[in-house]
Amino acid sequence: MDHIKKKVENGVAWIQLSRADKLNSFTIPMGRELRSALEDARDDSHVRAIHLTGEGRGFCAGQDLDEAIAEDGPGIGTIVDETYNPIITLIREIEKPVICLVNGVAAGAGANIALACDITYALPHANFIQSFSNIGLVPDSGGTFTLPRLVGMQRATALMFTGDKVSAADAVAMGMIYAVTEEGENDASRTMAERLAARPTKAIGLTKKLLNSASDQSIWQQMMAEKEMQIEAANSNDHKEGVAAFLEKRKPTYTGT
Repeated sequence: MDHIKKKVENGVAWIQLSRADKLNSFTIPMGRELRSALEDARDDSHVRAIHLTGEGRGFCAGQDLDEAIAEDGPGIGTIVDETYNPIITLIREIEKPVICLVNGVAAGAGANIALACDITYALPHANFIQSFSNIGLVPDSGGTFTLPRLVGMQRATALMFTGDKVSAADAVAMGMIYAVTEEGENDASRTMAERLAARPTKAIGLTKKLLNSASDQSIWQQMMAEKEMQIEAANSNDHKEGVAAFLEKRKPTYTGT
């Protein structure tokens, strides 16, 4: 891969956007590489969690405008179809926890990719910008779905209309992301990814499916879905191990099955 770095270690697929000279802005080839890395993580039974971050001083500045405005370029519809919609779909549908560390600016689609992850951290100097309106565009990458559910309709509307920058600390305060962490090998996002990789992956994946459906169903429909998922979880090896460890007063060893 030319634009994505990936390794599997300690049960985690460590994925890094790697176009640092362009603030990790996306082109269609880079999008294909990220899709491939996510699909590999989804299908690899040794991977129990995914950690996504960027290289250099930015997480992702969104779309590479050179590609977007090129006369012989693919066009915005193709870019959205081939890059952002599949990436967001993978992040939401992979039945494994996806942890994001925003290491710098996250703008446009870059911000919305970060917000689509299950648990998002940011370094203190990072910021989030719904920058689409700054160049006369509308939010994509699921932003109009995700952001209002995180911060409320009024705040999401203002951020999308104005393109105002949100600091990491303010993002935590308004519920946009989970936490701010310091940079380093033992930052909280890495610790969380490794912690979740040792947790009962089957139950986590089923919980993620329930969270995905919650906003589209009545409470009665959601409770029926919970019952179905609970039955499936109760038949997992991880549930049996969790019960056995509790009764034997020991730490459980989950396998993710």
